Amino acid sequence: MDGESLLHSGDDGERSFFIGWVLKKIQGAVIMLIKRAHQRLVQTIVVFSVVFLLLWVAAFLYGSFYFTYMPQASFSTPVHYHYRTDCESPSSLMCSYPMANISLMKNNRHVLTFGQAYTISLQLEMPDSPANQELGMFMIKTACFSRDGEQTASSSRFTRQLLSASSSRFSMLRYRSDLLRHLGTLLFLPAFLSGFAEQKQVLDVELFSEYIDDPYSPSTTAIIEILSNKVQIYSSQLLVHAHFTGIRYLLFNFPLISALVGVSSNFSFLSLLFVLSYLRLLMKVDWRQQLRSEQRSSEREYMNNNQQENGRDAAAGAAESMGTVQMTPTNQSQGVTEVQN
Repeated sequence: MDGESLLHSGDDGERSFFIGWVLKKIQGAVIMLIKRAHQRLVQTIVVFSVVFLLLWVAAFLYGSFYFTYMPQASFSTPVHYHYRTDCESPSSLMCSYPMANISLMKNNRHVLTFGQAYTISLQLEMPDSPANQELGMFMIKTACFSRDGEQTASSSRFTRQLLSASSSRFSMLRYRSDLLRHLGTLLFLPAFLSGFAEQKQVLDVELFSEYIDDPYSPSTTAIIEILSNKVQIYSSQLLVHAHFTGIRYLLFNFPLISALVGVSSNFSFLSLLFVLSYLRLLMKVDWRQQLRSEQRSSEREYMNNNQQENGRDAAAGAAESMGTVQMTPTNQSQGVTEVQN
């Protein structure tokens, strides 16, 4: 009975030892998995942070380049005319032609970019009055001046008031008979009476087709003069449109594709720089570790050599001392025998 109990107790001890060993193995495996997962998580966070930072820097560089390199595509400003009224003859109220002074500055910056071609046009909103119909052709004169008052460019354009809602640069007007004009008035009579439409015509006059500003004397103001005393104008606007070519044409007409190409190019370049810098840093660290290991090995060899030399010196000194100890009794014995003889 005692043997059976001893056997049963031994089996239980082996089982408990086996179960404890299995639990330790499982615990070690779980700890290793947790460590690996933690390392992977840290590596993923670091890689994601680096990629996000590189993307942000690439987008910032592209945006800075875009807003620095790309000029303003269009610019419009209202034109307010003035004329003199101090006439000597009482029959006339206008002593000069309608003239307007327009600033080509916006927020203390030049509207026109150096080296960029622009189309400058004047939009006139004129009533379809008998005075304008009898006016015929009239000339619009434009001159651009720099900050010092120097004239940089001038333009003179002949135009004729359109009798229909259309615009033309230099062309004869399309004729409309009185019958068609009356029929149009009757057709749009409700809109005219309600105020949704007016009997007016919009005239676009191109002042400069390809105007390039002088970088040494940039234009700051433009003076527009209408050489007619009988012209009637509701409102007027100066329109400036840029003609983009080359890279500017691609950036303006294909902004999404240009942004993708620019950001991806910057990201690739920055990633290459980052990888090269990281490899160089690793090489420096390895080189320093190699130098330190070589220094440590050389120091160890030097210490070992010193220890060996010290051991040899100690052994030699011990041998010499032992030799002197052995020689002194023999000499004394030889001296005693000689005295006895």
